[in-house]
Amino acid sequence: MPGKKNNIREFLDHIYDKYNHRGYVTTDPIQFVHSHADASNYELMGLVAASLAYGRVAQICKSIAVVLHCMTLTPECLIHTDDKQLIRHFTAFKHRFTPGEEISAFFIACKKIYKLHGSLENCFLSHYKETDTTFIPALTGFVGELKSYTQLKKLSLIPDPEKNSACKRLHLFLRWMVRKDEIDPGPWSDLPASKLIIPLDTHMHRIGHSLGFTQRKQADIKTALEITGHFKTINPEDPVKYDFALTRMGMKGEKIILQYAPLGEQLL
Repeated sequence: MPGKKNNIREFLDHIYDKYNHRGYVTTDPIQFVHSHADASNYELMGLVAASLAYGRVAQICKSIAVVLHCMTLTPECLIHTDDKQLIRHFTAFKHRFTPGEEISAFFIACKKIYKLHGSLENCFLSHYKETDTTFIPALTGFVGELKSYTQLKKLSLIPDPEKNSACKRLHLFLRWMVRKDEIDPGPWSDLPASKLIIPLDTHMHRIGHSLGFTQRKQADIKTALEITGHFKTINPEDPVKYDFALTRMGMKGEKIILQYAPLGEQLL
């Protein structure tokens, strides 16, 4: 149905033009990537901010600010910080289900990756194949390597892509790293945005239902792939382009059917 597809794309472009601006990042952890990092350390700040992005926005931002207060978040600083010092830095840290020992173990694992690969990007690329249709295989390898460098049995900061989870935080991190526009800094230039998967949270799940992109009730990886597939028919090269704008709209409580009348009435 080319006509309906064009209508939906027109609607999505309207939402993108309205919401995809820096003025809206105050309700998103990416604000820390822009304000506390430059191109040389976007990836480390991005992985920390995305990994802590569960729970209420205010608490997420508070926890990220605590991390930044405890240490200078750059790869060079991390490499030269002793493991015992990292543990001391975060003894009192707590973010919902994430205790201090877990975030210090997370940083120690990141430090090992920097020493072995030189960057998180190089580590990710070592697990990536151009023939992969999505980043899931590379993400699985990246997470497996990261977890292999910690002694902890549980690492709530890093979900497991092999367990059917939507892995919203990891796909959010990849969106920040691979895409480049006013919101996403895109320092990883060797990876195609076409292989990104929508970071599926409650807002995007509800929006996916409203757009008719899914009828699934579970917010799992199958649903994320289904929604991404519909976005891909509209924008094959950049299927997650509209993620930030649509979730801003959802967080503001605006309904899709009222957003772009009469076009909105044609969508549902």
